[in-house]
Amino acid sequence: MPTPTSRLSVRNYGNAPGGHAHDHFQILWPLQGCLELEVEGRGVALQVGDGLLVRPGDRHDFESRLGSRCLVLDTDEAVWQHRPTHPLFARSSSQMAAFVAVALQEQLPLALESGEQLLAQSWGAAPTARSPRRGIAWKRLTAWALLRLQQPLRAADLADQVHLSESQFRARCLNELGVTPMQWLRQLRLNKALQLREAGVPVADICLQVGYESASALTAALRRRRRP
Repeated sequence: MPTPTSRLSVRNYGNAPGGHAHDHFQILWPLQGCLELEVEGRGVALQVGDGLLVRPGDRHDFESRLGSRCLVLDTDEAVWQHRPTHPLFARSSSQMAAFVAVALQEQLPLALESGEQLLAQSWGAAPTARSPRRGIAWKRLTAWALLRLQQPLRAADLADQVHLSESQFRARCLNELGVTPMQWLRQLRLNKALQLREAGVPVADICLQVGYESASALTAALRRRRRP
């Protein structure tokens, strides 16, 4: 099994939009300015005093029209598997992020060796993982998810339905379907969007039914899907 790796850095974001997905966790804390993101079709305006956890496989587009400076943690550490999307203790997380950013600049050993653990603690305690059940009823889970596409579903919500921890459910998805939970959910959203579009449903109504925040985000996602 590969050894988990982590990298803390301070990054500047500008008004040139970008976007990607990656196979590790990414945790963002704005130190200055506002960073606008669209994560799996849902918009987030990340301000100083808040943080965001982007999970593996989540497509996120981002830009900062007036400029933004952020502390960024890229990590494979399992300590982030069960934590929420936003910090439970935003003020503590923001203060810790500011401290770690300065410590990184000064190359203090504390930031280099223990920065991630400090930030994880300020984010909130991770819940205890539950024991898995054998097998996943994918048809039943698909039906459950299709009824809730308009909701901000997370991988943890899907895992709860099959009585697995998020990390166990992710492993099952990769092994049995070849995709991450959020990639699987994104496929459901886009498949449903295509069905509705072929039926002549207006794009604005489709967005509401499949959980996309904007028509432009949905149209871009469908265009990428059809690209050879």
